[in-house]
Amino acid sequence: MSLISINPVNGQVIATHPAWNHEQLEAALTQAGNVQPAWRTLGFPARADILSQVATLLRERIEPLARLISAEMGKILPEARAELEKCALICDYYAVHAEPFLEEELIPTDAGKSYVRYEPLGIVLGVMPWNFPFWQAVRFVAPALMSGNGVALKHAPSVQGCAQALETLLRDAGVPEGVFTNLPIEVDLVSVAIAHPAVQAVAMTGSERTGRIVAGLAGSQLKKTVVELGGSDAFVVLADADLELAVSRAVQSRFNNAGQACIAAKRFILVPQIAEAFVEALKAKVSALKVGDPTEHGTQIGPLARRDLRDELHRQVQATLAAGAKAVLGCHPLEGPGFFYAPSILDHVPAGCLARQEELFGPVAVCIRARDEADALAIANETRFGLGASIWSRDYARAEQMTGHLQAGLTFVNGVVKSDPRLPFGGIKASGFGRELSFHGIREFCQAKTVWVRDGWTPGQERRRGDRRRGDRRITDDQVPKNSV
Repeated sequence: MSLISINPVNGQVIATHPAWNHEQLEAALTQAGNVQPAWRTLGFPARADILSQVATLLRERIEPLARLISAEMGKILPEARAELEKCALICDYYAVHAEPFLEEELIPTDAGKSYVRYEPLGIVLGVMPWNFPFWQAVRFVAPALMSGNGVALKHAPSVQGCAQALETLLRDAGVPEGVFTNLPIEVDLVSVAIAHPAVQAVAMTGSERTGRIVAGLAGSQLKKTVVELGGSDAFVVLADADLELAVSRAVQSRFNNAGQACIAAKRFILVPQIAEAFVEALKAKVSALKVGDPTEHGTQIGPLARRDLRDELHRQVQATLAAGAKAVLGCHPLEGPGFFYAPSILDHVPAGCLARQEELFGPVAVCIRARDEADALAIANETRFGLGASIWSRDYARAEQMTGHLQAGLTFVNGVVKSDPRLPFGGIKASGFGRELSFHGIREFCQAKTVWVRDGWTPGQERRRGDRRRGDRRITDDQVPKNSV
């Protein structure tokens, strides 16, 4: 079997990549397990030097890599360059911060010395999607490598060129062979990879359906898992919002990457006072977007990554229109070669219809009319997803307070939901579990090991007392149960 890359601009095959068989996969993962201990003992400074070199090479090779991204999944060149620059940024970030994030934490107890040590697990298997072919991978690769883990990447079949280019770049930067391994395998071998004894954890980004399968397979093997799945992010616009700001950011969030982003704003929830003005302003900006070849200067919207993705998006749009929504703009595939879909706006999207239940992964804005602010928050939370949400209001303090009522892992006030290496990233409900980025993300794939040293204490001696703090509570040694659990 082969993994096929198809140019979404014209539907033509770019390349075919031979897929590994069971024996090749087993051999690669066994080798990865054998070399990871040496990488673990290399130490933070040496690993940081290598990761810094990864950042340097990403910047040096940004143009050919950006064109590869555009060719394989249709991203416009400015967005592809931005994706690669962000990859370099996260490498720089963890090269500097990984060691302090994983420092031993001294905790006073009845011991002479007691602390928590953060240790790598082994090999982390990444199951990654096509929509940000470098960022989705590097986002977990950088912290995993810096913490001393090895990495095996099962990337989407359609972006195998990107996966191989990433492996080459890491090798050129000094990552030893086997410490990072690209796995060109079909879906049916993912369960084999998860079950391999060298693999101790799984990082997965993708659809809800795939996430349930991967998490189930990992759970059956009792292996740590972080899953970042779909989203149907709410964009709540209140009566006192700065409409010019809100509309411009709405276009930025919804139509970036041709709408193929899990954290894109997908449901625009509007209170009555501003609904008409918002939709009219949104229509004016969206209708001005230039659709075309992602490598041509001035293009703002490229094609969807695959034909089946465009067909599925149109099915969802048609079902929503049949349920009573109104087509303000677009709502149809574009004629001609490639997998282009017209930038679209649906308005008056009724309760219970498909666009309010499923994630629309493409350039379609869904506008929902709320009765009032309370209804707007209720609509924001009606989805089974819980990745990101934003509130738009000139009253920052009040809007910040309202974020406490949003069921999402990422909440923004007057800003587009985005990932930032300094902040934890992840969702709740059907958007997954676990966190990436920040110190939270690097610790996800480490063992928090307790170390307790008596330091010569014997019964009859005065015990060294300490406390453990949980918020503003203190737990003294005498309160700790004396059993061994």
